[in-house]
This record gives sequence, C-alpha cells and structure tokens, in this order.
Amino acid sequence: MLTELAITDLGVISDLSLVLGPGLTAVTGETGAGKTMVVEAIGLLLGGRADGTVVRAGCAEAVVEGRFVLASEDEVVVRRVVPRDGRSRAYLDGRLATVTSLAELGSSLVDIHGQHAHQSLVLASTQRAALDRFGNVDTGGLDEVRASLAAIDAALADLGGDERARAREIDLYRFQVDELQRAAIVDPFEDEQLEQDESELSDAVAHREAGAHASEALGGDDGAALDTIGSALSVLGDRSPYRDLTDRLRSVYADLDDIAHDIRAIAERIEEDPERLAALRARRQLLRDMRRK
Repeated sequence: MLTELAITDLGVISDLSLVLGPGLTAVTGETGAGKTMVVEAIGLLLGGRADGTVVRAGCAEAVVEGRFVLASEDEVVVRRVVPRDGRSRAYLDGRLATVTSLAELGSSLVDIHGQHAHQSLVLASTQRAALDRFGNVDTGGLDEVRASLAAIDAALADLGGDERARAREIDLYRFQVDELQRAAIVDPFEDEQLEQDESELSDAVAHREAGAHASEALGGDDGAALDTIGSALSVLGDRSPYRDLTDRLRSVYADLDDIAHDIRAIAERIEEDPERLAALRARRQLLRDMRRK
C-alpha cells in the first residue's frame, strides 16, 4: 500500500507531498492541475519509462519518492530521479537499484486501473506466476538464481556509479594496464639504475678525465703515490723495528695498485653515446609519467 508520495519538479508540479491514510483517497482538480502527473509519478516508482521531457521547465531533474507498506508490514522506500538529459536513476531504501527491480517490486505493490485494462494482468511476470501456480510448478531453483542475481546487482550498486560509469572506469583500467604492459617494467629498481647510467653518460668526458688524473696520481710518474710507498718500503727493508709496519705498508701498496688498475679500467670503458643517453632520458620520463598516473 502506498502511504506517502513526494514529487519535485515533475511536469506542472513544483513540489508536492501527499500522506495517504487507509481507505479511499480521491484526487480532484481542474484540467491542468497535475492529476495525471500524480499517476505518472506513481508509474515511475513502479519502473515505468522515464522521459526527460516530463521535467519541469527550467529544472535539471525531477524526483519522485514513495513509501510503501508491504503485506508483511515492512516498509520500503522507492526513489526515482529523472534528469533532463541522460538516464534515470532508481533507488530502493537508499541504495542504487535497476528499473527492472522496481518493476518487479511494483507489481506486488500497486495496480493501476484504466478504463479498459487491469494493468498487472498484462505483465509477463504476472502471467508466468499464474501459470506456475496452475501447473503446480516448483520455482524454488529459479527463485534462488534470482536472489543471487539480486545480490550481484546490489554488489555492483555498492561499487558506485551507474553501468555506464563502471564501463568507463573499466575502459580506463584496461588502458592503464595496456600502458603498463607496453612499458615492460620488470625491475622495481630500474629507475635507480637508469639514473646512474644517465649520470655516467651525461658527464662522460669529465668522468673519463677524472679517472685518468686519479690513476696517474696513484701509479704515474712524478712522485705518484705508489712510487712514494715503494721508496718507503725500500728504505725500511727488513729492519726489525719496522717489520710489522712494513707488512702493513706492503698491504696498502697492493690495495692502491689494485685501485689504480680499476680506476684506469673504468675510465677507459667510459665513452660518449648521445643516442643511448637520449634513450635513457626518454625511458626515465616514461617511468615518471607512469608514477604520476
């Protein structure tokens, strides 16, 4: 039973609120007062077709809300929003719902009687229910499937947005996944390695010159560090007071010799490569763009 009806910006109705008591309620008025719009509003709550042309002139959307009392004495609140442009939205007890679910629920809530037809009898669902009762058909399995489908619809509604909004989000996620796959990111530390490689290539000449100077300072002529340590070792020889220190000095000499050799090898390996530098910078820019998304 319909116990309360609220209409906003539907046709000629700007704002209407009706509280209906038990028994017969008659709505009267002159032509153009909005009686047909009241029936139209109830039809929208029952899953009827929504048309943006019924929205009141100068308004963005029409809103219809109804409170119904079920046979079990439970209450259900149905809300329908009809925008001037775009698809309508339906709600059951404040949660997003499909128009189909409104129609199925509405068939058990309201009958609209016209001059020549009893509306519920023309519904396919009503006809199927009558045939099932007549044939004593067990619809338990079908009811379980419908309940599962309703649960899925409710879960989708909890995700927010309508079907088109979810489709847009799915398209966006697919595009982003495609971007990630095209980027072929397999190493979480790739950017750190790219940064090191870019630093080496962007200043290749200076790196090479620094390595050459350091190698020369350690192992070159004119008082290089290795020559100085070698002279100290020659002077100390095997003199017993310095034996421990001489051993340490030989170790330092060996380490410096290895270091000088490694510095020289690295310096000789560094080469200018403008094309590879450009590719590294492009790759790092791609990774930065991916992080911002």
